[in-house]
Amino acid sequence: MGVTRTPRGTWIEEGLRALAAGGPEAVRIESLAQAIGVSKGGFYWYFRNRDALLTEMLDTWERGVTEAVIDQVESGGGDARAKLERLFAIVDSAGDDPVTGTATDLAVRDWARRDEAAAQRLRHADTRRMQYLRSLFRAFCPDEDDVEVRCMLTFSVRIGNHFIAADHPAHTREEVMHLTGTWLLR
Repeated sequence: MGVTRTPRGTWIEEGLRALAAGGPEAVRIESLAQAIGVSKGGFYWYFRNRDALLTEMLDTWERGVTEAVIDQVESGGGDARAKLERLFAIVDSAGDDPVTGTATDLAVRDWARRDEAAAQRLRHADTRRMQYLRSLFRAFCPDEDDVEVRCMLTFSVRIGNHFIAADHPAHTREEVMHLTGTWLLR
């Protein structure tokens, strides 16, 4: 009987969890092995070194927040407004997912402030996300300036919502986010 190896994806997801919790400095082979409950020797079956893992983490994150989300939205069919509603629901439900969760997105943004390779990947992912938003908003907004403003507001709310600590009289935070999405779809 052969040795059972910890799947490559497990190492990547655990690396993304560590990134979300403590930045790229927290992505350490020994710590990941301990969190997974295996020896660190299995790491080298898949990755040449820590840098190779970091690169694959960015690959997984970028694919997860762009093409995988777009594919999920598109698979449901419907018009642009229905797709935007589905997109908002998908993003809202990401929670603490190691790939698409907000903590990971924010950690990649912080990493990009200090690392040019991470910055390029972030720019590529954000550009793809904005392109997709533009394609949806253009379906019912004839004015290109209106399209751009809606896209920027949508994206800003996604990222900035986690930094705003304001109370919302007569509404929960979730209600305010829903109202925001409804307004953007007008």
